[in-house]
Amino acid sequence: MIILRTDPEKPDPECVRQAADALRRGELVVFPTETVYGLAADAFNEAAVRLVFEAKGRGQTHALPVQIAAVEQLAAVVREIPPSARALAAKFWPGPLTIVLPKSDAVPDVVTGGGDTVGVRVPDHAVALALLKAAGVPIVATSANVSGSDAPTNAEAAIRALGDAVSVVLDAGECRIGTPSTVVDLSITPPRIVREGAIGRGEIEAVLGERLD
Repeated sequence: MIILRTDPEKPDPECVRQAADALRRGELVVFPTETVYGLAADAFNEAAVRLVFEAKGRGQTHALPVQIAAVEQLAAVVREIPPSARALAAKFWPGPLTIVLPKSDAVPDVVTGGGDTVGVRVPDHAVALALLKAAGVPIVATSANVSGSDAPTNAEAAIRALGDAVSVVLDAGECRIGTPSTVVDLSITPPRIVREGAIGRGEIEAVLGERLD
């Protein structure tokens, strides 16, 4: 494991490059977001995604969320982008909102636990965005912890949880928010809030113009 410390607002390009290279080799990387520290793998590499499940001790029937560098990359991982998704993305991305939509054929079934939908977001953290841009691919980005334990808000906690399962750790100090993202499912009608996190229900409803379950 390599631990690379970097400024949270001005990430060191060399640190980012090493982490991105690891992702492209099919290895796992711990990285910071504004919510919690994430465990990342190339979302299009099935073998790498399976390593995420092994590291977390998580069953492969569970879906993993995906992160992208910009809203323009959404079409690479989902089949359709309804107006409601565009409205939420315009308001909250980059930021702590995960939007669930029907997945594209490019997303391996292992990412979605065999399901037909995928959760996607653009993180609001300079290091995370730099990593995504340098890697050049969407990444699975689940919390960097053993399944069932608390999501880590610093690199030290992630390292204690995952140990040598990870090749590279990008350490940029404490996460700014420390609360997981809100998850809203737009693949169903009416939409449903799957998890209320850093963004409140009322904020989502205000953009969509309707009350949600």
